[in-house]
Amino acid sequence: MLYDCSRPDERERGIAAAVEAVQRGDLVVIPTDTAYGIGADAFKSWAVNSLMSARGRDRSAPSPVLVGSRQTLDGLVYSLGSTARDLVEAFWPGPLTIVVEYASSLQWDLGDTFGTVAVRMPLHPVALEVLREAGPMAVSAASKPGQPPPRTAADARDQFGYAVSVYLESAQFLDMPSSTIVDVTGDTPKVLRLGAVSLERLRGVMPTIKPPEGD
Repeated sequence: MLYDCSRPDERERGIAAAVEAVQRGDLVVIPTDTAYGIGADAFKSWAVNSLMSARGRDRSAPSPVLVGSRQTLDGLVYSLGSTARDLVEAFWPGPLTIVVEYASSLQWDLGDTFGTVAVRMPLHPVALEVLREAGPMAVSAASKPGQPPPRTAADARDQFGYAVSVYLESAQFLDMPSSTIVDVTGDTPKVLRLGAVSLERLRGVMPTIKPPEGD
């Protein structure tokens, strides 16, 4: 089912339907500030497996996890140092993904993560509302290998069809560049991928941050 979240009545029904679908273990497509994403409950292994299968990916490419608040991050990590907290404070919600060591007590299976997970809080009202109700979600770009990124939820539906239970369309989709990814698991944070947040802006918060290899 596709819901147009630019219409208040459909937005309310669509978000409720998406939350219920995630709680059942179904897949949903939601808008974020950088791309439409296909997602599942991060704590339901069968749902994450369905996500990988739908995207044609295997366990070697685990999905990032999106959260609906900064506080949620504290419940996921082994420990969160001052460096990570400063970056989160400066750039969340927004297009910054941080790679952290997750708590060993978490009952999830996101793939071959080797104890780390990429986490982001997106800057999109629809995504945040879903995430705050449904909890942390494993979310990947809503496109199959070799297919273009969808410009609309309807485009995503053309690729995934009935493999996804709920599609949320949003006129507020911002279509920003991909998120910047920073690894904060070491002594010094390191940029793994530059995207919407520039190295200059990162160094304004963390002057010692390492640039991507080759730069």
